[in-house]
Amino acid sequence: MIRVVLAEDQNLVLGALAALLKLEGDIDVVGQARDGREALSLCETLQPDILMTDIEMPLMTGLELATVLAERKSAVRVVIVTTFARSGYLRRALGAGVRGYLLKDAPADTLAAAIRTVHGGGRAIAPELALESWHGAQDPLNERERQVLRLAGEGKSSADIAATVHLSEGTVRNYLSEAISKLNASNRVEAYRLAREAGWL
Repeated sequence: MIRVVLAEDQNLVLGALAALLKLEGDIDVVGQARDGREALSLCETLQPDILMTDIEMPLMTGLELATVLAERKSAVRVVIVTTFARSGYLRRALGAGVRGYLLKDAPADTLAAAIRTVHGGGRAIAPELALESWHGAQDPLNERERQVLRLAGEGKSSADIAATVHLSEGTVRNYLSEAISKLNASNRVEAYRLAREAGWL
């Protein structure tokens, strides 16, 4: 049996994914999480073969989750299932060691096939994204710039961001300024919008 943990913050989607996979005779859904931290905890305690996760989730995104698992040299293989058909997200996912990247509008049997492929040591990438990823612009942001820009996009002030990421306000302003400059934006709001549209946040 292929043991799978699902991570998805929308209950309806989580339930649908679990129901679909439970129809497969060789796949066992051993855990379900509604945010990134819960998913990380389940991966550490249950040691599944596969983590199937969304990108946008509370507390920790699917990409952050994949990065942490890779840093901890976890044997869990990550498959992203998302609505974001953007080459920037795919590039970041592959950089974080993700083995599969599928879109939520893919046919149901594609999910099970992807799990089997990844479990067998292969990769499962949505074909339309695999092609696009070669043509999209490269992500110019480093991880700190991405982090502070994401918080700025949530409406947080430099002081709030500094408190959240444990940096000085001056350092936060420097990171924001660098991000704005790299994206040729006029302010932090525009920089956030441009980075998000490109799939870099």
